[in-house]
Amino acid sequence: MEKEKKDKKDKKLSLQEVKQKLKEYQKLKDEYLAGWQRERADFLNYKKGEMERVGEIIKYADTGLVLKFLSILDNFYLAEKKIPEKLKTSKNVKGLLQIKTQIEDILKSQGIEEIECKDKTFNPNFQEIVEAVEKPGVASGTIIEEVQKGYKIHGKILRPAKVKVVK
Repeated sequence: MEKEKKDKKDKKLSLQEVKQKLKEYQKLKDEYLAGWQRERADFLNYKKGEMERVGEIIKYADTGLVLKFLSILDNFYLAEKKIPEKLKTSKNVKGLLQIKTQIEDILKSQGIEEIECKDKTFNPNFQEIVEAVEKPGVASGTIIEEVQKGYKIHGKILRPAKVKVVK
């Protein structure tokens, strides 16, 4: 019994020692809390960044399919150029041209837009030269004909326009 009293007496801390221990534990708690808060903020930023990357991937995921539709649309443009004026009023021809318009509308709704070329200055970021011709009175580098339409998807080049320019 005497020994137990002595052990208890040894285990008792002074008020000063208790306050010191409390300060140490408070400091440790603050460090752990700050570390947890930083990690949580880092995780939330990572999660936000990943969601943006996934959104970008989804935004451009269907470009392969769109390129296939563009080749169909190119054929419609070629066919439209070859239709004689007197046949353009025919119901059958109007129906075919309506299909072309529907494809254009679908592509526009997906963020696809044509690159404007006619009578503009050649820009290698948006156009590809297929032929350079001489034309007096027209400035060098001016696009005189669009051989194949170019397209952008959400502001990025999907397919450059193929053009004829003045030398």
